[in-house]
Amino acid sequence: MSVEVSSANRPADMPRLEGWALILGVSSGFGRATALELAAAGMDIVGVHLDRRATLPQAEEVKSAIEAMGRQALFFNLNAAAPETRLQVIQALQERQARIRVFLHSLAFGSLKPFIADRPEDAISQPQLEMTLDVMANSLVYWVQDLVRAGLFAPHARIFAMTSAGSARAWFSYGAVSAAKSALESHCRQLAVELAPRGITVNALRAGITDTPALRKIPGHEEMLQQGIQHNPSGRLTRPEDVAKAIAVLASSGTDWITGNVINVDGGEFIA
Repeated sequence: MSVEVSSANRPADMPRLEGWALILGVSSGFGRATALELAAAGMDIVGVHLDRRATLPQAEEVKSAIEAMGRQALFFNLNAAAPETRLQVIQALQERQARIRVFLHSLAFGSLKPFIADRPEDAISQPQLEMTLDVMANSLVYWVQDLVRAGLFAPHARIFAMTSAGSARAWFSYGAVSAAKSALESHCRQLAVELAPRGITVNALRAGITDTPALRKIPGHEEMLQQGIQHNPSGRLTRPEDVAKAIAVLASSGTDWITGNVINVDGGEFIA
């Protein structure tokens, strides 16, 4: 997969941004697109991803593209849900005296087993359910707590978390992820209230059906993609770049009063 983004070809209406962006899940999907968009807008990128040998070139490609734009790219191939990863990233930021202007939580790792099955081993287990909630929802809180304690958020910082229509709708085998997305939206509301006095905004972004590596792991994803094309009033699926551009706009000046929301970025799909 090639990367074709250049700050030299940046559209005139693209917001000009400065500072550092921290992106969890930077090597693919929404995280990848957002890293490239924010780098093109002028930001340096700290990225956390978890890739094995087969997919590691994707992360290296994104990192190289960011550096080709003249921006700094600090990538960690580590488990973003692990406390030691947060510590390592925070220490690296402190060494560079870097402060986070944009933080994107885009982690897609959880169990896709049904709650009920004829055979007990085919149903989701308690550890699997708890892991899904911890990685895809609770880790947002832990990262924000540690970044605040370390004094690493810049003034007027923006926090975004990727949710989905699954927070309000059911799909076979999606129960644990659905619960995690619901919890994630709740965490965003609570963080928005608690961080408002610090001038930090928090919003969840609800993308439409998007053809990403994470979606292709969901049983029945082919049907989801087909339904998305047919159902979306804008006539196409959501693209990662749609979300990335929305983040760039919401990260610009003048958006301090937008916080605590679930914002649809889906061409009207959710309301149709």
